Amino acid sequence: MNVAVDELRLYLKNELDTEQLGRILAGLVSESGQGLVVFLEGDLGMGKTTLSRGIMRGLGHEGAVKSPTYTIVEPYEHLTPPAYHFDLYRLGDPEELEYMGIRDYFQGQNLCVIEWPGRGQGILPEPDLLVRLGKSGDGRRAQVSAPTTRGGSLLARIGAQWPPGQGH
Repeated sequence: MNVAVDELRLYLKNELDTEQLGRILAGLVSESGQGLVVFLEGDLGMGKTTLSRGIMRGLGHEGAVKSPTYTIVEPYEHLTPPAYHFDLYRLGDPEELEYMGIRDYFQGQNLCVIEWPGRGQGILPEPDLLVRLGKSGDGRRAQVSAPTTRGGSLLARIGAQWPPGQGH
């Protein structure tokens, strides 16, 4: 029996769990062959960049993954699918995204992972997956929701691959 899942609530006990969630997501995106837009929300230090690192490493990137706070976007075009990691924390005005041709990044099979998406409001497309990270005891909680049908098709699969006993 298929059960529709609107939101997953996962407990991330440490940085390794956060990276593992990213790796799971990367595997599902690779399998789907479709582009995907992922918004990462949460206060400073909640694990957005760690989750991004897990995604990029899950796609096969072996080098460093750091938040592109000053450059706004870090391309990983050598990956399959091509991936783009955005950090909009220092964005002064959403219109700046138009000047950099941001809409071109959301084409085809590209994976776009966006930290601080609220700063690009009105310019960014709707996310397929929205991951909200926050503090939970000694670890973090991840609330993963799917505003689009494409994201919804991945949500239950993320939950099915999440290690048992971590909570949903």
